[in-house]
Amino acid sequence: MIIPVILSGGSGSRLWPMSRELNPKQFLSLYGEQTMLQETMTRLEGVPELAEPVIVCNEEHRFLVAQQMQDIGVVVDKIILEPVGRNTAPAICAAAEYIQSKKNSAEDVMLVLSADHVIKNTQAFHKVITEGYAIAQQGQLVTFGIVPQKAETGYGYIKRDGKLEGREAWKVAQFVEKPDQVTAQTYLDSGEYYWNSGMFMFQAQNIIQELDHYAHDIVAAVHQAVLHGGSDLDFCRLNVDDFTASPSDSIDYAVMEKTDKAVVLPLDAQWNDVGAWSALWEINEQDSDGNVLHGDVLTVDLSNSYVHAEERMIAVVGMDNCVVVETADAVLVADKTRAQEVKEIVNQLKEGKREEALLHQRVYRPWGSYETLVEMERFKVKRIIVNPGAQLSLQMHHHRAEHWVVVKGTAKILCGEKDFVMTEDQSNYIPLGTQHRLENPGVIPLEIIEIQTGSYLGEDDIVRFEDTYGRTDVHSCLDSK
Repeated sequence: MIIPVILSGGSGSRLWPMSRELNPKQFLSLYGEQTMLQETMTRLEGVPELAEPVIVCNEEHRFLVAQQMQDIGVVVDKIILEPVGRNTAPAICAAAEYIQSKKNSAEDVMLVLSADHVIKNTQAFHKVITEGYAIAQQGQLVTFGIVPQKAETGYGYIKRDGKLEGREAWKVAQFVEKPDQVTAQTYLDSGEYYWNSGMFMFQAQNIIQELDHYAHDIVAAVHQAVLHGGSDLDFCRLNVDDFTASPSDSIDYAVMEKTDKAVVLPLDAQWNDVGAWSALWEINEQDSDGNVLHGDVLTVDLSNSYVHAEERMIAVVGMDNCVVVETADAVLVADKTRAQEVKEIVNQLKEGKREEALLHQRVYRPWGSYETLVEMERFKVKRIIVNPGAQLSLQMHHHRAEHWVVVKGTAKILCGEKDFVMTEDQSNYIPLGTQHRLENPGVIPLEIIEIQTGSYLGEDDIVRFEDTYGRTDVHSCLDSK
């Protein structure tokens, strides 16, 4: 069987302000109707001998992953939760440890994919997967090398060596770092180099064996993290202390650059890793002026630009080669050739401890979402949406009272000793210090307006007594409701 292993731990900071730390690019619909994670899964439809996927993600993203897979009808084998980021080698090692622990997994092949790539030619992609499956079953470590279309300086390269007999694949001669323009052109002209895609195929036992040989400390730490970890719902929780003890390294540096089992399989399938706004301009259809426009956009004398409006109308006059992206709480304006430098803005936001680096005004929770509409010194107004059949934790607040107004749907409410149902246009008051819970017993989303009043309205003023989703009463300001 081919077991998809989807790495979904990136932060996508170069695609700010759309991509935020708690809702990064892989969970957004940046290209097509589905999110990038969903696209990664659905493009595998039709691959023979495909098993249920294993997804490795950040602890904070666990419910986003679960919900997005449920939305497209994908049954997940396991979602492995990283307590801290440790790059791709420990993440792949954790997935391999889990797969190897299952019975009858010796012949299975891991197909390691990033959750945030675009691949337009699905047929060519499937063909390469089939070829890689056969090679990986022979004990080789396969990496997909993207056939370069231009002298690109933003990617690392793989140089091929001797061709495998009877296969459209080559032994790997070497991995090389991102080159300058002149060097990249020589790579392109030689025909011997491919872009490093970060996609792989190998058997779990083989990658663990090679990791143990070249990066023993990673295997030792991750093995303990899996052994001492826990499991609930569809989640495998890696032990925090053990996983934190692992060195942080990419699978390229840890193994692929050192092993003699590395094989590169050329892939020509209109691939893009969507690393910056300029990449989205490249892969989207452009109008006669070379522009890609999304949302309510008006232009005069605009060319070769990417403009994305989320909440408001954007008007752009007399500009060329630019990026303009608008969200509810931020606007980005950049020279398209310097789109990679957006990451520096995110670093400034983090240094200033600003929430715009972490989350949007709409925040997703396992039960639904909320967004803050108005916030003043002693009151806050939120719009809360609860998914059908979902419920918030049983909780109370020390410093604030809440008033709920049902706008749409049906709410089942526990307030102190009272248990009752509210429908549209009805309201209820939750006094300070009162245990309460909100639930949606209906079949359509429940929408309520919440008005908070009190001396302190921080999201950390919450004590949980019961929670369907396994959250504790030890939480951060990001754990609202």
